[in-house]
Amino acid sequence: MRIFLMLWTLIASLGLVAPALAAEAAHTGHGAVTYRPDVTFTLRTAIADGKLVFKGDAGAIEGKVNPDLHVPENAVVQINVINGDGAIHDISVPEFGAKSDHFTGQGSSTAIVFRANKNGTFEYLCTLPGHKAAGMFGKLIVGEQQEQAASSAMGIIQDPTAVGKPVGKRGPEHITVDLETTEVVGQLASGTTYKYWTFNDKVPGPFIRVRVGDTVTVNLSNAKEAAHIHSVDFHAVTGPGGGAAVTQAAPGQTKSFTFKALHPGLYVYHCATPMVAQHITNGMYGMILVEPEGGLPEVDREFYVMQGELYTAEKHGTLGHQEFSLEKLLDEKPEHLTFNGAMGALTDRYKLQANVGETIRIFFGVGGPNLISSFHVIGEVFDRVYDKASLTSPPLTDVQTTLVPPGGATMVEFKVDVPGNYTLVDHALSRAEKGLAGTLTVSGKEDHSIFHSTEPVDHNSGH
Repeated sequence: MRIFLMLWTLIASLGLVAPALAAEAAHTGHGAVTYRPDVTFTLRTAIADGKLVFKGDAGAIEGKVNPDLHVPENAVVQINVINGDGAIHDISVPEFGAKSDHFTGQGSSTAIVFRANKNGTFEYLCTLPGHKAAGMFGKLIVGEQQEQAASSAMGIIQDPTAVGKPVGKRGPEHITVDLETTEVVGQLASGTTYKYWTFNDKVPGPFIRVRVGDTVTVNLSNAKEAAHIHSVDFHAVTGPGGGAAVTQAAPGQTKSFTFKALHPGLYVYHCATPMVAQHITNGMYGMILVEPEGGLPEVDREFYVMQGELYTAEKHGTLGHQEFSLEKLLDEKPEHLTFNGAMGALTDRYKLQANVGETIRIFFGVGGPNLISSFHVIGEVFDRVYDKASLTSPPLTDVQTTLVPPGGATMVEFKVDVPGNYTLVDHALSRAEKGLAGTLTVSGKEDHSIFHSTEPVDHNSGH
């Protein structure tokens, strides 16, 4: 008991115990603490799959990456962390005021102790700048399992490979496009939900592929369960509101219009019902590709990626259901930034896959509604960039980063020569902290003439 008291005193003195719990600690007449931790977990910092993570180091969580930590309500919880990678870290459970000091050096350790005095799903994380974005966070689940709402939420992430069939050499045709506008609770992140407004239950909406000269009929149906009027504005349309003037559909209604695709290019479409920015941020955007006569040149892989913003009342990283914030939307201060609708959409749910020697084409657009994107793939150079998605202008060549405005698009192409993981980002890189990252995994044989690691040269060795 004396050893435990000494440990407790040390933990409290180092600031590793939640203030509320430190104040709560009581002693018997013999000087002993009246309680000890009910649940203890041991984690180890590590690097796994190119990410910084916590790994379970003992018991049922051993070997698990960022394991869920289950505890009873009102339990006293101790989390020990061992430094396994040598970098500087800390451990925090913000909801319960528990945070350790920084610790560094392989084999060093720290601990936090707190009382989990309310039911729910909460976050534990490393609070050093960039470490959460690099992967150092997990869930503390207090009391009854809180995952039911999140697990039953709809998966709204758009598959980046769902690009449709190239038009090839065919002539003009009459094409029909059916869109349904829906309002659904979707999974924003693990343990986190949001009320999305969508086209066809996905964010972004379906990738529509036609050719110049096609006649296109759009049928827009607003789900009867919806609470709002919705519409669609195609930037590829020559006509009032891009179609929005004739598609303002109340719940349960269907509106239609027909247009001729006059201009080749890659174009954004979105809902254009007031307040337009609210409809867009909630997920109502997508793209239509109008291929030139004869179609686009063949490539090995095509991907559909769109960047969007979510403005929630709750801060980024908060677990549970997130509510829309009009104030943050008007201030243009998003809490979440996404590729294809949700956190981890292109890192956890869908990783872009390719093989060495293949040529990749990415159809990239910005739903917005507010922020310009500086689109970049870390470790690659774009061989060709069709600036502003103009398919009739000569492409730019050998481009590192390309600007795409909200409501705009680009098409980039590049050959992959070296195996490995490549990260898709907006090069306004603080946005990666709020979710803007994707992964392109390239498989195949290494070519050491292009890239390989080498031992550092010792300039003091005399050789």
